Parts: sequence; C-alpha cells; structure tokens
Amino acid sequence: MITLNVNGKSVQADAEPETPLLWVLRDSLQMTGTKFGCGMQLCGACTVHLDGKPVRSCGTPVSAAVGKEVTTIEAIGATPAGKKVQAAWKDLDVPQCGYCQSGQIMSATALLAANPSPTDAQIDAAMDGNICRCGTYPRIRAAIHKAAGTKGA
Repeated sequence: MITLNVNGKSVQADAEPETPLLWVLRDSLQMTGTKFGCGMQLCGACTVHLDGKPVRSCGTPVSAAVGKEVTTIEAIGATPAGKKVQAAWKDLDVPQCGYCQSGQIMSATALLAANPSPTDAQIDAAMDGNICRCGTYPRIRAAIHKAAGTKGA
C-alpha cells in the first residue's frame, strides 16, 4: 500500500511504486477529473500539482508523490488562484469540447500562484505543452488575464 496526501486528505492506494500517478488517481482513487491524453507527457491533459508545481501525472511514478501534497482538479477551486481561474474559465466560456481543460486549469493556476500578473509571453511559456485540439488558446489566455485582473497585449 502506498499512502498519499491528495487534496488535503491522506489516502491509500494498492499500487506498485512505478505505476503512473494518473492511473492511481483515476483507477484506484476514482478521481477522474484528471484526464489521459497522450501517455507521453506531451499534451498536458493529465496535469496535477505536486507541492504546488504542475506535473504530468501520466509520466510521474506514484512513488514520486509520496510525502508531497497532490492537488487535482477536484480541489483546485479551493485555492485562491484556482477559484479565480475557474470563475474566469466559466465567465469567458473557455471550453469547447472540454477534454483538455482540467490540465489547462491546473497549469494556469500554478502560473498565477507563482506570478499573479503574467504577461502574454509568460502565459504562453507556462501553458506551452498544454494542447487544445479545439484551439481555444485565445480564450485560455484571456481567462488567465481575467483571473489575474490584467489586460492582455
């Protein structure tokens, strides 16, 4: 058994140490908000936070999360930045199909927690690797600016 701190709660999962964190969250803990996209850490759909930093859970072994705080999309709205990001996403109707959006929100929240007033270039750098097949990138950037209370370039 592996003990994790997920969304502020101690949980146990029966998993091998090398099992990707994504599958422990989805299959063992039934937390399906984190999505499987590519399985190669390239698309960002599986982004979660480890100690506040965005990581791709499809390539992160569960053993790397032991002793750290794992935050998923299910709890990100309880954080100040997450609450603002989720409100902005809703206000600007960011999602189209929505599949990538949990990863997008997790990356945007980590950005705003670290940098409350990012520039367009900083947003682009932080969101690089979060792929949206529907092409909602302009709305994503606008929502990040709205959550930050800034205006885009």
